[in-house]
Formats: sequence, structure tokens, C-alpha cells
Amino acid sequence: MNNYSSTTKNDVTDQDVIMIVDDNPDSLKLLSDILSEQGFQVRQALNGQLALAAAKQQPPGLFILDIRMPEMDGFELCRQLKNEPTTCSVPVIFISGLDNPHDKVKAFKIGGQDYITKPFEDTEILARVKTHIALRKKEIELKSALDEVQQLKGILPICCQCKQIRDDQGYWQQVEQYISDHSDVQFTHSYCPICYEKEMAKFNNR
Repeated sequence: MNNYSSTTKNDVTDQDVIMIVDDNPDSLKLLSDILSEQGFQVRQALNGQLALAAAKQQPPGLFILDIRMPEMDGFELCRQLKNEPTTCSVPVIFISGLDNPHDKVKAFKIGGQDYITKPFEDTEILARVKTHIALRKKEIELKSALDEVQQLKGILPICCQCKQIRDDQGYWQQVEQYISDHSDVQFTHSYCPICYEKEMAKFNNR
């Protein structure tokens, strides 16, 4: 097996992809098979350096990291991933054959979202992976929604007669145009009840 491989399809987004990093080929294959059978797209790496390089180029939706690896262990890989702008927000699940409270505490302190002890049940892996993938997607959706919200702040000079607003360059604009230029608001026009009565009165008096 190559040190790094991918089963990602062209029509799958990065949020649906899981990167597994483990120096044990048997463990790597076992996890990959479990997740692939459930429809997840899997990227595999046998060491931290390859995983880090690949993740910088195309971040996955979730990392599963073995802790005990030569040269760069899972803890160090997680630290570096959390220091990279492109991967800092991607959730990390640690997996280890050692049920050590110290390792668990350390895993969470450096940014891990979960910790699974070997041997594990297939259902446990799938449940935790699905949970973190779903949470990540919700987080992305929320951030996207917040980024689209643009709020008008400060004092707006407005003409007391024609109700036009003076912009930052000193030009006067209709209220609708100004708000449309500074937010995602779109306008539809209709009459309020008072104006409607006035217009109807004009029409009836013709």
C-alpha cells in the first residue's frame, strides 16, 4: 500500500471525507473498510508528515489519528493541524490502544474532539464519526449564514424632506438603494393601510 491513498469521488465534498492516519496498515485497512461500507469517503496516510501535507492541500471533514506513531505522533500532528488556517477547525478523533487517562486529557487539551480506545466496536466508531461530521456541517452552515449577515451601524445622515441617505462619499441615495448596497436585503413595494386609503381617495375623487 502507498503511504498515502484516497478513495474520494469527484462528486463528494470535503466535508464528507475522513482522513485516517495510522502507521499500522492492518488498523488502517480495518477502519477504512468500516467507514467505506457506510458510504464515507476515506483518505489514508501511514505517517503524520504525509497526512499534514495532504490536508493542507485539501482539508477533509474529519481526522482520525492514531496516537502512537514514529517520527510524528498523533498529538504532534494534531498540534500542527490546529495551527494551520485550513485545518484548524476540522474535528479530530484520537484512537489508541492505551486506555490512559493522561493521554485522554492531553488529547482534549490540544484540540481533539473525541478519544476512542482499541479494540473498538464498529457501531461505536460509526456513531462517533457520524456525530462529528454532522456537527461540523452544522458549524459550517452557521458560519456561512453569519457571514452573509451584514448589519448597518453608526449614524446615517438622512434628509428630513425626501428621506434620502448620504453615503460615505457624500452622495445622496434613496433609502432602498443604500440598504441594498450595504446588506443582502431586497425590497418589494406596496402600500401601508394609511397610504392605500389616501391613494384610493385620490382615485375616487377623479
